[in-house]
Amino acid sequence: MPAAPARFVVVLDADSTLIRNEVIELIADEAGRGAEVAAATEAAMRGEVDFATSLRSRVQALEGVPVARFARVLARIEPTPGVRELIAEVHARGGRVGVVSGGFHEILDTVAPDLGVDFWRANRLHVTDGALTGTVDGEIVDAEGKATTLRQWADECGVPLSRTIAIGDGANDLRMMATAGLGLAFNAKPAVRAQADLVIAKVDLREVIPLLP
Repeated sequence: MPAAPARFVVVLDADSTLIRNEVIELIADEAGRGAEVAAATEAAMRGEVDFATSLRSRVQALEGVPVARFARVLARIEPTPGVRELIAEVHARGGRVGVVSGGFHEILDTVAPDLGVDFWRANRLHVTDGALTGTVDGEIVDAEGKATTLRQWADECGVPLSRTIAIGDGANDLRMMATAGLGLAFNAKPAVRAQADLVIAKVDLREVIPLLP
């Protein structure tokens, strides 16, 4: 739960923003369907298909993957260059860092605290008998869910939206970026770059530090 008060709040997407990977593709590799899922993920991030519908379809491809394989997935996670430095600087300036993801708690619950993230939200994969069933538990974190989460965290931290920064790469980040005081396109698809307040071209999150309040 966010701890109030804070001077400002920075909220990042996870896949291809906080980390270099698309986690669903790494899990799909364990099912032998990585290329198929990667193509579907790319279409969703460009905004060509509805995110929730696409996610359900892609998660179906994960059916049967043993949860024990998550250790192999975690071993392949690459934090984005500069992420630790950015988070440390946010904290040094009295801010909080949140991550809201269309990805999965099963991975983020390990990655986020290791990187120093204060709070996070993602989807959960349904598991039966130690293996994925190919479905998502509960409500899917989609574009509106991301925007709602940013508003909720800002409120809980006592921070006006004008003192929030949202950082994302895909079409499902656009509502969150529009809600924030500053929306940054990072390592982003063309549609996202076109609508962002600012574009971070270099894949290094230290580039965000000069923009912090």
